[in-house]
Amino acid sequence: MVDLSVIILTFNEEIHIERCIRSVESFARQIFVVDSYSTDRTVEIARSLGANIYQHEFVNQAKQFQWALDTLPMETHWVMRLDADEYPTPGLVKEITLRLPTLASEVTGINLKRRHIFWGRWIKHGTRYPLVLLRIWRFGKGRIEQRWMDEHVVVEEGKSITFDHDFCDHNLNDISWWIDKHNRYATREAVDVLNRKYGLFTMDNAMVKGEGLSQAGLKRFVKERLYNKLPAFAGPFFYSLYRYFIRFGFLDGKEGAAYHFLQGFWYRFLVEAKVMEFDRQLRTISDNEKRLEKLEQLTGYSFH
Repeated sequence: MVDLSVIILTFNEEIHIERCIRSVESFARQIFVVDSYSTDRTVEIARSLGANIYQHEFVNQAKQFQWALDTLPMETHWVMRLDADEYPTPGLVKEITLRLPTLASEVTGINLKRRHIFWGRWIKHGTRYPLVLLRIWRFGKGRIEQRWMDEHVVVEEGKSITFDHDFCDHNLNDISWWIDKHNRYATREAVDVLNRKYGLFTMDNAMVKGEGLSQAGLKRFVKERLYNKLPAFAGPFFYSLYRYFIRFGFLDGKEGAAYHFLQGFWYRFLVEAKVMEFDRQLRTISDNEKRLEKLEQLTGYSFH
């Protein structure tokens, strides 16, 4: 066992949770499942595998994960963030087991490479691999950005290194589920875009400030400072062409064609459409508190 705790957020993940837990049980000293009151067998399966189960009302990913960091009785020096539909490759399991105990004290964060699998195919092109994300950090040294979408782990002291091996993002649900999920994601991303425009509530930009040259920080900088300022719907059009042709997304076959169109064009187009729809009503209101109330009505979220 490694001196590490794994935190997994769940809601109706019975299709994934056993695979996820079994993928880390050989090295994780503690496994925590923070569940948002699932109505399927998620909690039952996780408990049968020896995970520590906690339930908490869900607002968004950032608030839920930060609640976990602030509340769970972790006894380890390291923490790992893992989604229920993710799992480390055997190479990463071995790397964590062997390298983590040997790291110098100044290393406080570890970046991992995410391998996205869609319809059973590893999406290797179109800028989708490797996506480098900070997923392991020393307990007490990291926190989660408080954003409605695209939140990342932030380590504000020490240095971060990148491990060699991958973890997989491999969701087994069907395309209707994927579309429904990304429809919700688009609403949350539209909230962040409009918040940036109107200053409705505090925007957490710690990742860009602290890690401006990291892959995730650079992507956000480009999206917020350049992409979001393009003429209406020009961004999704040019971005999808860039991914599919210039960055060789077409080499990912028919699975890649579906994925790059849906994630690179349809989703980005949907975000812009929601921003325009919400903004048509917000811009007629002069008071930010009333704008915030209207946005709550439009999205069904509470921002207070």
